[in-house]
Amino acid sequence: MSIIEAYNEAWDNGDIEALENIIHDDCVFNPHVGGITMRKSDILGFAGGDQRPTSENNRILYENDEVGVAHSIVHFANDSDSEAVMSFMRFKDGKIISMETGATPLSDDYKLIGN
Repeated sequence: MSIIEAYNEAWDNGDIEALENIIHDDCVFNPHVGGITMRKSDILGFAGGDQRPTSENNRILYENDEVGVAHSIVHFANDSDSEAVMSFMRFKDGKIISMETGATPLSDDYKLIGN
């Protein structure tokens, strides 16, 4: 299983133990909102919380031993926002050492169709 596949599966299942093994201790995550930087502990806290987003249509666009690019549709816990999210990841020692995302808000038409 690829690193991105393992990450997506662990995230979708809220499997914090699996995420701990996939995310490097020195990981830095720069999400597309808020201009913040998150560390491994922040990511694990978010993944285990009540407000964890869900995703669908997860696609790996590119992945090798050094980097990965993925795309998914993300639905936020408040059920009012959905976004198309592009993720770029760097890997070190077979784990995610950095991640950055960019997103496009989806229209209400998309949400009604349920794509």
